[in-house]
Amino acid sequence: MTKPSVNFLDKECTIAGPGFNRWLVPPAALAIHLCIGMAYGFSVFWLPLSKALGIKDSIACGADVGFFQELFITHCDWNISTLGWMYTLFFVFLGSSASLWGGWLEHVGPRKAAVISALCWCGGMLLSALGIYLHQFWIMLLGSGVIGGIGLGLGYISPVSTLIKWFPDRRGMATGMAIMGFGGGAMIGSPLATALMNHFATPTDVGVMQTFMVMAVIYFVFMITGALSYRIPASGWKPLGWTPRIAKKNNGMITPHHVHVKNIYKIKQFWLLWAALCMNVSAGIGVIGMSSPMLQEVFGGQLIGVAKTYSELDKTELAAIAGIAAGFTALLSLFNIGGRFFWATLSDFFGRKMTFIIFFVLGGLLYISIPGSADAGNKLLFVAAFCVILSMYGGGFSTAPAYLADLFGTQMVGAIHGRLLTAWATAGILGPVIVNYMRDYQLSLGLPREQVYNQTMMILAGLLMAGLLCNLLIRPVADKWFMTAKELAEEKHHAREIIAEEDGHFIADKEQGRDAIKPTSKVMVWLAWIVVVIPLSWGVYKTLINAARFFI
Repeated sequence: MTKPSVNFLDKECTIAGPGFNRWLVPPAALAIHLCIGMAYGFSVFWLPLSKALGIKDSIACGADVGFFQELFITHCDWNISTLGWMYTLFFVFLGSSASLWGGWLEHVGPRKAAVISALCWCGGMLLSALGIYLHQFWIMLLGSGVIGGIGLGLGYISPVSTLIKWFPDRRGMATGMAIMGFGGGAMIGSPLATALMNHFATPTDVGVMQTFMVMAVIYFVFMITGALSYRIPASGWKPLGWTPRIAKKNNGMITPHHVHVKNIYKIKQFWLLWAALCMNVSAGIGVIGMSSPMLQEVFGGQLIGVAKTYSELDKTELAAIAGIAAGFTALLSLFNIGGRFFWATLSDFFGRKMTFIIFFVLGGLLYISIPGSADAGNKLLFVAAFCVILSMYGGGFSTAPAYLADLFGTQMVGAIHGRLLTAWATAGILGPVIVNYMRDYQLSLGLPREQVYNQTMMILAGLLMAGLLCNLLIRPVADKWFMTAKELAEEKHHAREIIAEEDGHFIADKEQGRDAIKPTSKVMVWLAWIVVVIPLSWGVYKTLINAARFFI
């Protein structure tokens, strides 16, 4: 029978042949995640965009102009609170698109999904540039918020299943490397955007439109390069000398079987992990959004050696502590990123359940300790507590895909991970609401600014205790939920994996019992890693410069 024609985006064309080095896949994933991770850094555009028409000062809209009028109005500048809706849409559509199209991704492969992600993310930025030019905010919401958000979701989950299948021996480390890139995207993108805006700014233009266009082109090159570099292993491939450890490790928490994504909502373990991740993210994301004002209000003049509360500081002093707080925020971002790799890698040794227990127990204790550190004026303990908390916030994201693979198998882990990311979208609303509204409520009661976060820390610790309970309740999945051999074979056929076996890819490697690496592949691996490490190192350098302001 004649085989159907395929193109280079089809899954069949991404199956690795003999000699492929699996260490080429993580830099491909990083190339995509470092680009879409700029979603975390979009706040760098808010202030310039709020002066898009006025340039030096914002042209305020009338009191009768509401949010919906701002979507279409052209004679006055947007409020920063209005611009923030783009950030909200990012993560709403990230979670929803990952959930909706996760199953489709498993069938078409990571390359096609990543290419579409690049088109959506970069195309959305170009559409937003048009919205800036026309001063139509609805176009920006459609461009970066909706279309870009879909690109975020597809790009975020595209490497997960692939990396887990390439690294069955190091699931946590592999996913940690990629998801670290998403956390690090803002470290590169924010200073790059600032430099570009300064370059393009003129007396009549804030330079954001041109910055969007340039960054869209740069990101597209990186994302397409990463997408076309994706390869997947043939069904049944495993590393040399590795034997799956299943029944004895972590009380049987690692399964050799596979759950179909269509059944995932019926399984209590999924919802327990969903709730555990939601609690961990809610606690962390609320702190991220308020880290700068929190430090300033809690310590006030102590940050610059002045015996004044925050309310007593003059403009010069406020500007000085704002600079120190920016360094604190940069320091937190480093721990957020480093934690994604550190904790995920550690989970390969401790197990996912134990790693999550550490997140909740240690995190809860640190939240409880923060009011005491603040009252004692101990800045070192205060900052150290938040740094560790933010490392575990990032670690929760990077450990979750490996946790899913352990519980539900690897066949459809990308699709299941997409469903799990709805917990992120929920936490993105819950966490900031708790922190922001509790702060406002405490201020309305007349509490001093340095004390308004004390009750909030107790609530966040309570969230982590709820997450701990959910995690402790997770047990191995019942056999009835796993696909039978026949169902698995049908799913593999539908996912076009049997074709790889019939075509004989990796047969030579299986027969030799090793990864047959071509002599040039090590050079290619080094070059691939250099391409992603250079911009990441530049971002870390820029962040360290900002973080140093906290210690000077």
